[in-house]
Amino acid sequence: MISELREVIMNTPEIKEHTPLLSIRDLHVWYELRRFGFGHAGYVRAVDGVSFEMAPGETVAVVGESGCGKSSLMKTILGLNIPTKGDVIFNGRNLSDLKGSALRAYRFEVGYVQQDPYGALPPFMSVQRILEEPLMISGVRSKDERMRRIRRAMDEVKMFPADDFLPKFPHMLSGGQQQRVVIARAMLREPKLIVADEPVSMLDASVRVEILKLMHALQAEHHLSVIYITHDLSTVKYFSARIFVMYAGNLVEKAGTRRLLENPLHPYTMALLAATSDPDARNADTFKEVPPGEPPSLVNPPTGCRFHPRCPHFMPGLCDEKVPHDFEPEPGHTVACWLYE
Repeated sequence: MISELREVIMNTPEIKEHTPLLSIRDLHVWYELRRFGFGHAGYVRAVDGVSFEMAPGETVAVVGESGCGKSSLMKTILGLNIPTKGDVIFNGRNLSDLKGSALRAYRFEVGYVQQDPYGALPPFMSVQRILEEPLMISGVRSKDERMRRIRRAMDEVKMFPADDFLPKFPHMLSGGQQQRVVIARAMLREPKLIVADEPVSMLDASVRVEILKLMHALQAEHHLSVIYITHDLSTVKYFSARIFVMYAGNLVEKAGTRRLLENPLHPYTMALLAATSDPDARNADTFKEVPPGEPPSLVNPPTGCRFHPRCPHFMPGLCDEKVPHDFEPEPGHTVACWLYE
């Protein structure tokens, strides 16, 4: 099953030319700090100059360690954060220009799959009520129409017969079943984009590939665009056509999945791949080299390249003074590193 899914993903052709569904342009998301609730005390620069585009039907993974800004980027795309600077353009509309009913309509076009399925499902609601509520909010008045959509979504996430699951409450389901309900809820309003925030990190290893395979099948059937947020490079090869590597609020490398995994260019990407868990038990005692130090504070990030305090290829007078541009050593493979100037 794993080899079958990997083969599908790795042989998916990259989209070369397209009219973007989603364009992120020089996006900054800063959170203001207050001293004891009063007075300005600086900013947390969670997202600091991120740009990329996605085509309809494309799947990308945003990869990076905890605290790199992945969740802030995700929440801004969902319309939960207001950009400090820059633009989020969805289907030709600037998210910053959307208010009231227009913003609500946008949120109907973007689905969200949460990391913790149990925490994402109200424990006092049955599965039927959980799935009915977003349809009622979006104006589907007919009970028959709501149930038709719910049964279709339950069939798509392989929870059948639906009547066996609809009366149940979240605590009566397994972790994998809970995540299938979360995915069904995200699919109810036929979105064009799904944002999946580490959708398999809370699941058993035996269930993870099943959920990723399910999401890939839904993506292909409905021509969905998917942003897969994760810190685990061991799963992205099963799901994503492109990988964006994020470090300290910046995207440091962007490439097709096969290209990046076979030929990582940024020192941070190399470190992430080196730290990826090895499923071979014979290598359990093998010590893996990781960069020294810790990720920088986003309140006072380093000058120049933000990875330079931990980088084995640090060049004094350059890396610590000048912010690297996006260089393109290979077609379709960009890296923000002075090694490729």
